[in-house]
Amino acid sequence: MSDFVHYVDPEKSGLEADAKVADVTTVDVDHDNTAEVARVRDIQQQNRVVRSMRHAEEWLDSKMGIELQGIDRIPEEEKRPPHLINIFLLWWSLNVHVGVVPLGLLGPQFGLTLGQSVGASFLGTFYAIAAFREYRLTILQLGLRAIATSRYSFGWWGAKLCSVLNVIVGGGFAVVNYVVVGQVLSAVSDYTMSITVGIVIIAVISYIVSIFGFRLIHTFEKYSWIGTFILFCVLIAQAAPNIDPNAPGFDTGLGYAGSFLSILAINFSNASGWCSISSDYYCNYPAKTPAWKIFALSFFGVVIPTTFSVVIGAAIGVPVFLSDYTPYADAYNNHSLGGLIFEIYHPVGWSKFCLILLTFSVLGNNIAINYSSGLSLQLLGYYFHAVPRFIWSLLVAVVIAVLAIAGQQSLETIVNDFVSLLGYWTVSFTIILLIEDKFFRRHDGYVLTAWNQPENLPPGIAAVLALLCGYLGGGVPGMSQTWYIGPIALLFGEYGGDVGVYMSGAITLLVYPIARTIEKKHFGR
Repeated sequence: MSDFVHYVDPEKSGLEADAKVADVTTVDVDHDNTAEVARVRDIQQQNRVVRSMRHAEEWLDSKMGIELQGIDRIPEEEKRPPHLINIFLLWWSLNVHVGVVPLGLLGPQFGLTLGQSVGASFLGTFYAIAAFREYRLTILQLGLRAIATSRYSFGWWGAKLCSVLNVIVGGGFAVVNYVVVGQVLSAVSDYTMSITVGIVIIAVISYIVSIFGFRLIHTFEKYSWIGTFILFCVLIAQAAPNIDPNAPGFDTGLGYAGSFLSILAINFSNASGWCSISSDYYCNYPAKTPAWKIFALSFFGVVIPTTFSVVIGAAIGVPVFLSDYTPYADAYNNHSLGGLIFEIYHPVGWSKFCLILLTFSVLGNNIAINYSSGLSLQLLGYYFHAVPRFIWSLLVAVVIAVLAIAGQQSLETIVNDFVSLLGYWTVSFTIILLIEDKFFRRHDGYVLTAWNQPENLPPGIAAVLALLCGYLGGGVPGMSQTWYIGPIALLFGEYGGDVGVYMSGAITLLVYPIARTIEKKHFGR
């Protein structure tokens, strides 16, 4: 038997693909039990605190059926896949919620017309998902979580950096969600309840649901988007009489180019941010699942709902920023997005009812972030792995809530600055994994048992170097943020145009193949 696997396309290889995967996983189980998994089990037995956490997790599992699975690789024979259509519906729940609407508002706020805002947003989302399609397919073959797979490029230590960055990415999206929900609940109470209370409420609910794991998440995400979709349709219908689709923008020339590039980059970053966690929800699907089905369901599952939510935001942003419809502009300026949505829905009783329902629209997104962040933290080391996922998810939920409370008055700044910054990391990360898969492992394949064996993984020098070069050489000079505008971004008008994400990707594409070739030649792995 062989304990390595080539990246096999099931459509081309048929039964041969199944045979290879089955062959690998049979050998692989024993290896895992003598490597990282065995050491983790020892820690859980010998350390009293960790042992108590493990017993608590097992008790919760016996009473409520929470998931015990951590970052360990899932062998082919142990996979329990949900229905394939769940891939498509999962993305609807992750992207049809009030936390995505602020992305759409940025277009009119930057001076773009409705058509220009929609165009830039759609292109950014489209390019991100089209460019990174192969990344999801690679992970499907390996049965590993996304960040665990990065060890085959970044090595044992470099993957820890990816884990931390991945948690920051998820945390940034969650902060936006928490703040928006806080604003919505505050509006429901006629602004007598503070935004902080709403943030705490959604943090607690999101955490509780997330600890049940993969199976419940897939079931929840399958249906949770439906009510929000209907409410968004009602929202745009009630706002339509006050939306002028022909309202002119206020940027031309280089200013327009800079705004368009920035909106495109923000939406590219938003969509590509899923690349580092998406396979957490794919890893239970069999390796023989047709690649075209995974791609089609993922592509349309992200592009359609994301574009829908962003268009809603852009449309209701027009009367606020471009045509200056006073009731909407005052509601937004005084109470941000929550106040704007409260003003659009009418009458008041109906508005409050809709806002309460929209509060729960972010649950699908927050649940996924809590779940994946807990898995990412387990990759930081043996002791981190030994601590149950539900503990790490709790820590993440608490930190996100604290950050959301601290930044509740700066939603636009968080969305504009933070989401753009995410793209510099995710584009470089995904390009590195794609080059590794398509070029350096095209013939060698993956030694599946090596994922938790540091001595058999790449040193990770090339990947970390390419990531840093992409960020420092491309992201910094090309970024356009409220606190810093790079010299290249300044070429696109007074407020700059964010081209950092494109430059980060280009530099990473140049640096990694050269650095990895040298690394592999010197270290032999």
